Amino acid sequence: MNIAVNPVETKHRLSVTIVGAGPYGLAAAAHLRAADVPLRIFGDAVSFWRQNMPVGMKLRSPWAATHIADPFARFTLDDYYRESGALVPKLLPVENFVDYGFWFQQQIAPDLDTRAVRRVEARGDGFRLVLEDGDMFFARRVVMATGLLGHEVRPAQFDGLPRALVSHSCEHTDSDRYRGKRVAVIGRGQSACESAALLHEAGAEVELICRGNLVWNADPGERSALRKAVRRMLGSMLIPPSQVGPFPYSWFNEVPGVLRYLPQAWRDQWNEVNLRATAILWLRPRLQDVPVDHGRTILAARRVGDGIELTLDNGTKNFDHVMLATGYRIDVAKMTILEPALRARIARRDGLPVLNGALESNVPGLHFVGASAVGSFGPLLRFIAGAGFAARRVTRTAAKDLRRGGQLAEPALVAERERQ
Repeated sequence: MNIAVNPVETKHRLSVTIVGAGPYGLAAAAHLRAADVPLRIFGDAVSFWRQNMPVGMKLRSPWAATHIADPFARFTLDDYYRESGALVPKLLPVENFVDYGFWFQQQIAPDLDTRAVRRVEARGDGFRLVLEDGDMFFARRVVMATGLLGHEVRPAQFDGLPRALVSHSCEHTDSDRYRGKRVAVIGRGQSACESAALLHEAGAEVELICRGNLVWNADPGERSALRKAVRRMLGSMLIPPSQVGPFPYSWFNEVPGVLRYLPQAWRDQWNEVNLRATAILWLRPRLQDVPVDHGRTILAARRVGDGIELTLDNGTKNFDHVMLATGYRIDVAKMTILEPALRARIARRDGLPVLNGALESNVPGLHFVGASAVGSFGPLLRFIAGAGFAARRVTRTAAKDLRRGGQLAEPALVAERERQ
């Protein structure tokens, strides 16, 4: 089942370099290789899912929207489970998704280079990438598939407090370490609710603190009898494959190429509606013994001895630990892997890069996929389900380069140009 590495590819002369080996980076590699585009992919396969998700977490996305995209649909979750011989679970554990990601990577990118990319520099009509060991690569195009890590939202009230007392949910993997401790979870989305459930089940004394009421998003198996009957009558007309956002917005979210043509202000409002904090309904029974203090504003937080005191609009509360399940906000300014001069050139809106139809920034050849593309293409690009769309768009443009004979000059020629 392995896809052979393109023999045209050489160590220092590449058409495309992908930075990141999560679902978006791997999907881009699968599509580019199928189009015979020479590439190199750098990263630690599905590292965010492996190192920054809590043990015991279940994926909320529907099965059909959790396959990592390849152009021939040969490496789906179904294929992985069929090959492994394991039973297909009702809810997909994050550990199984990680194993699936490794399996997919071995089929698509067995030559994955796990060295860290330290710097991406604009050089002439392409880019120079400097690796952790000082090695350098030149590429005509760079696909930034670096994901969410480093873009966590940390409310200003918690500035200066040690991570041992105040952590973000992406730093939370082992719930057992909080057994017997009093923990506040801040937030009301899927991450907050699932973190609270896992902590409670591990023996922590948990309280969920949030600005508004919890909003529950039913999965197909939990819908009312009436909705199930309507679903049977109308088939797939009501439920789109990815189920991103509330109906009927969810159907429009399936076509990010169309949403791109909305005026930016409309698209911003659209994203706010479709990406609001919700939790899937199957978590609700697991939280029945977890108190929820909703409608709260956190005015201040300070260290008191070995704990944290929160000043809320209705009084003060003390905890051993505070977990911030406050989500992520992509900001190009935080992408320090990009050299400062390159970062400064990138047009952006509210921190997100402004992208054309090929997910390419105003810097020719520099593409952004995944959550970085939400501002330009809508909510689907925030989820695994959007990886196929992004990969197809990038591949189409890179393949045109090859048809036009658009190859990057040899490194010696690039170096000569830099000296001139």
